[in-house]
Amino acid sequence: MVKYVQRELTKTIVNDFFKGKIIVLVGPRQVGKTTLIKSILSKYNAVVEFVSDNPTDRNKLENRDFEQLDRLIGDKKIIFIDEAQRIVNAGQTLKLLVDNYQSEKQIIATGSSSLNLLSNTQEPLTGRKFVYELFGFSLREIYPDMNLLDIEKSLTDLLVFGSYPEVFLTTNNRQRLLTDIAESYLYKDILELEQVRNPAVLNKLLSAVALQIGSEVSLSELSSLVGLDIKTIERYIDLLEKNYVLFRLPPYYSNQRKTLSKLNKIYFYDLGIRNVLINNLNSLELRNDQGALWENFLILERLKYRKVNFINANQYFWRTYDGAEIDLVEEKQGKLFGYEFKWGKERTAPTSWLKYPRSEYKLINKNNFTDFLR
Repeated sequence: MVKYVQRELTKTIVNDFFKGKIIVLVGPRQVGKTTLIKSILSKYNAVVEFVSDNPTDRNKLENRDFEQLDRLIGDKKIIFIDEAQRIVNAGQTLKLLVDNYQSEKQIIATGSSSLNLLSNTQEPLTGRKFVYELFGFSLREIYPDMNLLDIEKSLTDLLVFGSYPEVFLTTNNRQRLLTDIAESYLYKDILELEQVRNPAVLNKLLSAVALQIGSEVSLSELSSLVGLDIKTIERYIDLLEKNYVLFRLPPYYSNQRKTLSKLNKIYFYDLGIRNVLINNLNSLELRNDQGALWENFLILERLKYRKVNFINANQYFWRTYDGAEIDLVEEKQGKLFGYEFKWGKERTAPTSWLKYPRSEYKLINKNNFTDFLR
């Protein structure tokens, strides 16, 4: 079992220090944002830290002018604000600091959700921030050399228990840890910041979605299952996406205006959370959803790879009326890259896909998936 995992973002974040920009690190709760920043800052002496979950620290930063903030910070060169989304008018506070300090001091803000920290700081921090997203461990972080034989030892565990750091780094009580994350942290910010008062409804919605990964999801069907109107279902899914619980994959059409009227697929940012929501942490050989887990895993790992390497690409799935399909389409630099993920049986490229100009196709399976992620 791996005992220490070096996060890929470490060097990138350090290289962006003292460039006159706020470093903003966002991602789900419990994925190690605070741990990552503190590991970086352990090499620096002049650091002042504010933990915004602490009301006393939060009060120090809210509705203050620069002179008051400057007295708090003193001669410290690095200002670290943890869980900054909890600060009222966080964007204005951060803007005051970066505009006055420029590259003289480095400001770092973390947040467990893009609901407040990114959405509510977008205007005041335009051009003033570097944004990074941190998720559960990536396969490249766990196995930097991407040796297939080593990866095979933990691959099935990753498909069942996911990649939350605390869960991955232990062999004991993993079901209990996942249940605790799902019950205590999963949508904490939604309940506290977005006036959603019924976690049972969110849980019911997530459980319904969890049973449909790899399939197109109908909002009207979810509405009937959960007992909420379609607009509320759409709002909840949007909140869950901004809270890094799940993400949507739209269909690809050459006429992109059509995509707005078609069904999306929905995947989870962590498969352990998905599996605990449906109360199924059975080993892989006892499951009938191996293909769906493999698909979710590879799409998520590819997303992590693109994020950490700052690769811009639109992502879709593709399906025709006659049943031809491709699990992931990446549109970048004027080209279409189609990837089909297979845990078991093989298949050839759909002939209708190859008719698209500047299109490519690749089958990704257990023998070649490491090449897809590097």
